[in-house]
Amino acid sequence: MRSIGAFDAKTHFSQLLLDVEKGEKIIITKHGNEVAMLVPIEKPKSKEDVVSGAVQAIRKLRKGVTLGKELTIKSLREEGRR
Repeated sequence: MRSIGAFDAKTHFSQLLLDVEKGEKIIITKHGNEVAMLVPIEKPKSKEDVVSGAVQAIRKLRKGVTLGKELTIKSLREEGRR
């Protein structure tokens, strides 16, 4: 992350935008004090990316989770049928 003075930022704004577009973050200073930051925006994720991320999170969450030694899905199902 680099910093640049407000006057230079105004003078070289087009180049700064190109750098930010490539992923760089830039701090703008005024009289040595940080006043602003140019950062690339996050593009919204597609619906498929959100669903895929949710599925991966669920799989990670349930890893290693069991019903215990005594319980099985079959025994729970049979208990519900009584």
